[in-house]
Amino acid sequence: MIALAVLVLTAFGFYQWGAADSPEAAAPAPTPSASATVPPTTAEIYQAVAPSVVSVATTGTDGEASGTGVVVNADASILTAWHVVRDAKSISVTFADGTKAAATVIAQDPTMDIAMLRPDGLPQVLVPAVLGGGLSVGDEVIAIGDQLGLTRTTTTGVVSGLQRSAPGPDGSALKGLIQFDAAVNHGSSGGPLLGAGGAVVGIVVALVNPTKAGTFIGVGFAVPIGSALSAGRGERGPQQ
Repeated sequence: MIALAVLVLTAFGFYQWGAADSPEAAAPAPTPSASATVPPTTAEIYQAVAPSVVSVATTGTDGEASGTGVVVNADASILTAWHVVRDAKSISVTFADGTKAAATVIAQDPTMDIAMLRPDGLPQVLVPAVLGGGLSVGDEVIAIGDQLGLTRTTTTGVVSGLQRSAPGPDGSALKGLIQFDAAVNHGSSGGPLLGAGGAVVGIVVALVNPTKAGTFIGVGFAVPIGSALSAGRGERGPQQ
């Protein structure tokens, strides 16, 4: 598990009591301040989560494809977007330290556009991501992914909406999605969407562009992590 360090500052008041026969009243003691928790910065979150993010590359009948994934538990299971590995003849993942390994799909749910991978090899140090939830509209979020082939690109934004729908890769509608405005593009699919505390709150699966350009215009979508985990077990999880 990744422990994100927070700095806690506590101010202590010191009291000075006058003698019993002092003609002056004792000075009022300062009131101790409440402990203040400083949230981690984007840079600190990136440093903590980047070791959990993997690059995903596939070959198939339609050629090569790439995307992103995130290690979600100690047995090295990796969540990614199903359309990244759809019809793949071979799948490889590259961990943050450069370790490369073949991978296989162990569970999938096309209706949620989620797949779970199991790598054949592991880095010396495996770092599963911390998982979270409980988002509200307006909350800050961070996306990490290999957009446009630029590995572990990090962008920030806010939750723009909840319970959204978007077209899925199999023609069905993806439902219960998180809408956000942190920039994502081709290659970001399968990457983690993080909350302000650094926990993974969703898996990036789609963006919307009314033109044929297929580039980001401020509307991205992620499957909530609870639903993604259920889909990654081959189940239809509850919409969140």
